[in-house]
Amino acid sequence: MSRILLVEDNQDHIDLTLRALREGRLANDVVVARDGVEALEHFAMPELPAVVLLDLKIPKLDGLEVLKQLRADERTRLLPVVVLTSSDEQKDIVESYWHGANSYVRKPVTFAQFAQAIQQLGLYWLVLNRPSSSETVPR
Repeated sequence: MSRILLVEDNQDHIDLTLRALREGRLANDVVVARDGVEALEHFAMPELPAVVLLDLKIPKLDGLEVLKQLRADERTRLLPVVVLTSSDEQKDIVESYWHGANSYVRKPVTFAQFAQAIQQLGLYWLVLNRPSSSETVPR
């Protein structure tokens, strides 16, 4: 089963995301990292997640730095990363895409909107999307 790495420090947002995934019947194995350092530790594991849901405003190492390090590593360069954040600042959007984010989603305010956004993300990235394998990348 595909694993999701949720990088989020706000417990309410973690709970809402997990609930939305369950309600959308997309309750894959979800691993939570509460800061940037903890997130990077998950990429030392042999099996990579199917998708990373990455908040930008996290402690120790912010989301943009996590994204930069993921894209600098050959093993995680092609890993789907969705920036899922409350920031609607153009600077954050541009920097996220510049550093290799696959998608940028602003967290909706209401639970219904948030649940719908999470369910659509899960459906797309876990069911519809065809991931690339780092083993098939031309050298």
